[in-house]
Amino acid sequence: MNYGLQLYTVREPAKKDLKATLRKVKEMGFNYVQWSGMPDLPAEQIRAELDEAGLKAVAAHISVEKFENDFDNQVKFWKTVGVTDVAPGGMMSDCRSDLEAWLRGCARLDNLGARLRLQGLRLSYHNHDWELQSFPGQTASKLEVLLQSTCPDNLYAEFDLAWLYIGGANPADILKKYPKRCPVIHVKDTVIQKGLVGKKHIFVPLGKGELKWEEIIPACKSAGVEWYIYEQDSFQGDMFEEISISLEFLKKWLS
Repeated sequence: MNYGLQLYTVREPAKKDLKATLRKVKEMGFNYVQWSGMPDLPAEQIRAELDEAGLKAVAAHISVEKFENDFDNQVKFWKTVGVTDVAPGGMMSDCRSDLEAWLRGCARLDNLGARLRLQGLRLSYHNHDWELQSFPGQTASKLEVLLQSTCPDNLYAEFDLAWLYIGGANPADILKKYPKRCPVIHVKDTVIQKGLVGKKHIFVPLGKGELKWEEIIPACKSAGVEWYIYEQDSFQGDMFEEISISLEFLKKWLS
């Protein structure tokens, strides 16, 4: 099983010293990464920095608008970096207001995914918790509408397991519902803290939260997940200690 690190996880140290951060990621035991939250650099420099550290980027978070406005150069950019999978971090801001706008966004993603497929790139959609909500008068969630109204060959799902859970879904059930449509996922753990003012959550190392990995990992394998990308948005203790805990967890479960 293939696993990697979402570099957004180490965005803060990377701002101060990208080379040292990438070197640390490699020393910890990662060989593959997802490029996101990093300094804005030319593609050739990104590739050189990764090569120097002994890392390979297999995926990246991208801007849909950049692809729509400058398709050929964006394809060239990410192929130079070396990725095979790209995903926006959410629905475009002008496509969120209502169902009609959402469906326009779905059509844009479907069209972009079809074009990228011809170039050898896969487009996925990265969820947060709010896509588990529905528009007024609708029973299907925004995420369900998205996946039902787009072609599976054009748009895949980069399921973020913790955000699915925070949104009220059972991640294992979602994975079972969409087999072969989630080649890249974000493995992340969380604890929901219920207080007087709604729900709050914190992110924790893999295996230290509330997600039921004994159900999730088999569901991932059955769904055909190819890349398990570990991400942790924030930390309760030392960043690299918590990353190490998560890495050992991944190695154990994916062996």
